[in-house]
Amino acid sequence: MGPGRRTRPGQGGSGRPEGGPAARRPGVGELPAAQGRRGRNMRPVVPARARDRGQVTIEFLGMTPTILVTLVVLWQLVLVGYTFVLAGNAADEAVRAGTAVAPGARPGACRTAGLDKLSQAWAGGATVNCTTSGGLVTADVKLRVPLLFPGTLSFPFEVKGHAGAVEEETD
Repeated sequence: MGPGRRTRPGQGGSGRPEGGPAARRPGVGELPAAQGRRGRNMRPVVPARARDRGQVTIEFLGMTPTILVTLVVLWQLVLVGYTFVLAGNAADEAVRAGTAVAPGARPGACRTAGLDKLSQAWAGGATVNCTTSGGLVTADVKLRVPLLFPGTLSFPFEVKGHAGAVEEETD
């Protein structure tokens, strides 16, 4: 302890009560067990877990728009992929039906078979064209990609499906 510095009675040169925690004045800083510990400013000391209560809710609410946009984009990608599958299948069905009929009835049978397996949401804007060249029957199908919900709006681009098969010979 430096010169001119005084200490209160019961304290050593360090300014702390002598004898450790048992030497403190009784009743000072003691609270009933139900009230919990208190910090320097006499506010209750709250455990870290309790301080963060509600933080997860706030973070979830902040992330909700991002989650929703991600789900919408993924759903739209599913619809694009499904439209590719439908276009390919419709082209296969159309060319299969086109090879089994006489050349004069080919366009009608081809179109009917191509649209037969499509639901109304995709069949509404679908085009099916069949051609014959050098003994090969080809079918081209174009489908519009629906926007979020099939049967409502469509994207401004089309998905194309193409298939070909050898023309069947009749005996």
